[in-house]
Amino acid sequence: MTRHKLDAIDRQILTEVQADGRITNVDLSAKVGISAPPCLRRLRALEESGVIRGYHADIDPKALGYELTVFAMVGLSSQAESDLRAFEDRVKQLPQVIECNMLQGEIDFLLKCVAHDFADFQNFLVRELTSAPNVSSVKTSLVLRQNKALPGVPILD
Repeated sequence: MTRHKLDAIDRQILTEVQADGRITNVDLSAKVGISAPPCLRRLRALEESGVIRGYHADIDPKALGYELTVFAMVGLSSQAESDLRAFEDRVKQLPQVIECNMLQGEIDFLLKCVAHDFADFQNFLVRELTSAPNVSSVKTSLVLRQNKALPGVPILD
């Protein structure tokens, strides 16, 4: 995707919808200081260009019984493109993995995982992750406390 040229109003729109994805167009237009029709056109243009990828609810994992967050650092035996894609495809099917990043360096993938409890995570680790084809190593780190988790990205000038 090419970088979208943003003006001050576009940045204000992004700031507002990032803070509240359910904001009405009327409220959004009032906050950014333009009338509703051009505000909606700008919002749609940001969506169509791919700057805005979607809208999501921020759900508290603990409210659904996910008491554990764990980062898993995965090393693969082969880094051939087909093997990397096969691992990525497998991870997409694992609901416990809520984020997957391929890295450059000693670790091939960093996974952010959730589990109901330690036994649940251990079961996932043994049955799904360490036994996966091409996985040579898995190192895990349990999150003790999270002190910052902001949605989206900084909207700067």
